[in-house]
Amino acid sequence: MKARIPGGAQQGGNMMKKIQEMQENMQKIQQEVEETEFSSSVGGGAVEVIVNGAHEVTAVNLKPEVVDPEDVEMLQDLIISAFNESIRKANEAMEKGMERAKGGLSIPGLF
Repeated sequence: MKARIPGGAQQGGNMMKKIQEMQENMQKIQQEVEETEFSSSVGGGAVEVIVNGAHEVTAVNLKPEVVDPEDVEMLQDLIISAFNESIRKANEAMEKGMERAKGGLSIPGLF
């Protein structure tokens, strides 16, 4: 015969409630980050790329002096660099947000 642990069901219920709250927080934070814009500029501000937290490019701004028909490769490299930095910022914000949402709760396999 197995011994019953008083309050065991209640403890399980509390854990499920905490997990549900954490999931709700994570969804809220994910939506907030996805709606946030992340900007990076390179080449002394010659190229700026803006992405949202869902990794969608919302704007690319180029200063006229960076558009050199004789050196298209440089412009391409600057755009790639600015884009990658903006994506890195978006990813970092999402990671920090998810850590905040977990509130110190550690669940294997969850972020």
